[in-house]
Amino acid sequence: MLSRMGVCIAVLVLLGLAAPVWVLGRDAQPQTRPSVSHRAVSSARPAYQAAIHNVGEIVLPIQNQGCFGQARSDSGRYDTFTGEELESGCEFPKGMLGQYLFSASLWVGAVVGRDTLVSVGSTGWHVRPREMAPDVYPFGEIKYRSIVDPESPNFDGAVSEQDYICVYTDTMTDANPYLSHDVMAHRPHIPLNVEISQNTYAWSYGYAEDFVIFDLSIENIGSELLEQLFIGLYVDGDVHGGMGGGAWDDLCGFLKTLKSPFGCGFVDTVQIAWIADNNGDPMDGHFQETVIWRGLDPMVSKRHVTGTCILEPPSEHLDLSFNWWISNQDPVYDFGPRHRADFRDFGTGGLGTPEGDVNKYYQMSNYEFDYDQAFTAGITPYDTTWLYPDQDLAVDFADGYDTRYLLSYGAFTLYPGQALSLTFAYVAGENLHTDPNNLQHLPRDPAAFYDHLDFSDLVKNSIWARWIYDNPGVDTDGDGYRGKYRVCVYDSVATDTGWVITAAETTWYRGDGVPDFRGASPPPAPDFRVIPIVDGLKIRFNGHRSETEKDVFSHEYDFEGYRVYLGRDDRRESYSLVASYDRDNYDKYTWNGNRYPEPCWELRDIPFTLDDLRCLYGSGDDPCQDDSFDPLDYMPGSYYAHPEYPDSLFYFEWHDHNACVPGVSTPIRKVYPDELDPSTLPLDSLTPDRYTEDGYFKYYEYDYVIEGLLPTVPYWVNVTAFDHGSPKSDLEALETSVTMGAQCADSYGSEGMADGTDDRIYVYPNPYRIDGDYRSRGFEGRTELDRPDYRVRAIHFANLPPRCTIRIYSLDGDLVRELEHNTDPSDGTGNHHTWNLITRNTQMLVSGLYYWTVEMPGGVVQMGKLAVIM
Repeated sequence: MLSRMGVCIAVLVLLGLAAPVWVLGRDAQPQTRPSVSHRAVSSARPAYQAAIHNVGEIVLPIQNQGCFGQARSDSGRYDTFTGEELESGCEFPKGMLGQYLFSASLWVGAVVGRDTLVSVGSTGWHVRPREMAPDVYPFGEIKYRSIVDPESPNFDGAVSEQDYICVYTDTMTDANPYLSHDVMAHRPHIPLNVEISQNTYAWSYGYAEDFVIFDLSIENIGSELLEQLFIGLYVDGDVHGGMGGGAWDDLCGFLKTLKSPFGCGFVDTVQIAWIADNNGDPMDGHFQETVIWRGLDPMVSKRHVTGTCILEPPSEHLDLSFNWWISNQDPVYDFGPRHRADFRDFGTGGLGTPEGDVNKYYQMSNYEFDYDQAFTAGITPYDTTWLYPDQDLAVDFADGYDTRYLLSYGAFTLYPGQALSLTFAYVAGENLHTDPNNLQHLPRDPAAFYDHLDFSDLVKNSIWARWIYDNPGVDTDGDGYRGKYRVCVYDSVATDTGWVITAAETTWYRGDGVPDFRGASPPPAPDFRVIPIVDGLKIRFNGHRSETEKDVFSHEYDFEGYRVYLGRDDRRESYSLVASYDRDNYDKYTWNGNRYPEPCWELRDIPFTLDDLRCLYGSGDDPCQDDSFDPLDYMPGSYYAHPEYPDSLFYFEWHDHNACVPGVSTPIRKVYPDELDPSTLPLDSLTPDRYTEDGYFKYYEYDYVIEGLLPTVPYWVNVTAFDHGSPKSDLEALETSVTMGAQCADSYGSEGMADGTDDRIYVYPNPYRIDGDYRSRGFEGRTELDRPDYRVRAIHFANLPPRCTIRIYSLDGDLVRELEHNTDPSDGTGNHHTWNLITRNTQMLVSGLYYWTVEMPGGVVQMGKLAVIM
């Protein structure tokens, strides 16, 4: 058997130019590779690129050369799609500047003939390995796909809200002068000749916003057999946030099992390698949840945790290994746990860093599960498994150090043309640290230290990643097998033949082994636009897609409502809910007297409409017409008892707020209140007069006006859609992202600005005063928390035409700065431009009087004065 999950399947070769590809693993789908290698015929530079996953709460850069995070790669420091700088290896939660990763990469090792070879995307101790690379431009560029917009060319084949697809290989030889040198074997790098196809997926949904899934296919594109092949995931955390020791106080470990969050005493096998700050960096005796400044450095507590888990469970023929170590140029401090029985001398003088291919391969293939770092000082001289650490150093290592880990997986045999698959998730979890004083237990009492660590959120997120990868209880391939389940018994009775279960609940916890890459999603967000008005903004949106599309997971219409948010910047924490609309429906709670460990009220069903409840529980000859039945008459203290089934007890609550009458119970109103639902009309009646100018059905057109806004301040607006949740799947209501698709706009300061009769250009603040304390008052640098005050100063030009040229001059007539303003007339901020007080010579502006001009198309020029007091 060559596969860890299935039988090797031969692929019919349709093109004579392509070698056959054999697929090992879950897919058993035919694959062929291109018959022409552009890399082989071109000396052009590989298309090194990076992209940032940022739709959820975890912000994670990836590169198309076998690494992710802020890795030591050739991919540059900017997102190839947005131009955004890769400022963090892994920020969590988004917007809080939490640094939870420096470098992570793929390692592949195998025996080729008489050679033991390892190829890596990066390491934490060499600057530029360059052992994996994409094809040349444009063939090796990262591709983007998304399920957000079905009309987009990026929609076809999309899995998540943010897919990145890249391919890279390990084929370069010693002819490349930038490859790493194997200092232990005294030779240049020897490639394995593998090609890796990497798809990464990210979501903004509440249950899926804290992880990124990596789906890899590794193919042998060489001519030699790869024996005893292992795959490794190398992670160098460097968790810091401007406080503590940064990378020098990290702790890591491996979490094998944890009590199931779904109760009934079950224990989940989770297998997560994790790394975190040793104490969460408390400040003044508590965890600082918001960014503060001391000097020029932003600081915030780092109490959370990130980890790696393989989503495909190893087969009976394959095993995981977990190794951690501390890399240090001084061999004395270069340390890692090592087995006594299978000890290998690295030849470096240290016990940690696996320098050279042979040592790396040993770490990947040793089937070792290292003890958690916090237990280092507890290893005794009499331990039969582990080498006894230097005790002077062990106490230092046990309470945090510059640590990294390797999670590896194997062994495989890979023939030329064969491919194998690997799927893993990089997962974050909130609030690992619960006690700011917990570090006092280390190094001597690690058990007490672990008593104050909470891994529950990390485990919950890893479970959801597994469930998206392989939906539990779903027979994907139609062979009748739906996966694994548990039965939680609430009650049973004794009979002559044994115990008979009288109350139980079945929970599916694993799928059928065939990947789904599918999860529940909220309804699509409505299309909207923001229209500036005097001292306010009008939001106009159309919800046709939101209200008529089925959930891709449940295949049900689950639209519940809309929410309108307003913020001063585009960070999630900045947005406030200003209006909502939701359907008129009710939750039904049912009494479960057999619930373990104690009876309780349960929510089992999706919401009911008032008509549904009247038909079910109304009285009279026609219960559906019973206007006297009010669900809210039945509460926990005055529940409803079914007349025919007295043991059936219910009570009812509004689902959400039932703000369902546009313009009355909600400030959101229907633009065309008399328009009929098009789904109830014959097709020949859907005439052009039932559509808006934008081509939407008028029936789904809404608007909302936000008043009382400052005309000199930009505001961020978003309209989200949400569903009613799924009690059966233990899913709360899902809502589209508050930050994705948000729009920025400025209100008008006068009727003249709104109707175009006032064309005067306004400049503010004028004078600009250094003692104005603009930043702390929220007028500057709201989204640039990592920049000092002098980098976020701003003077604003308002009531501009869509296209113009702004120039600032000294009183002597010297040009200080020229700014081109070129915006779309429909842009909500098209009448606004900001200057950062930096001159055309990249110097800071000095105190003085200046004058400005704005030149508009046609040669019309406005002029004004500006004072700066620094």
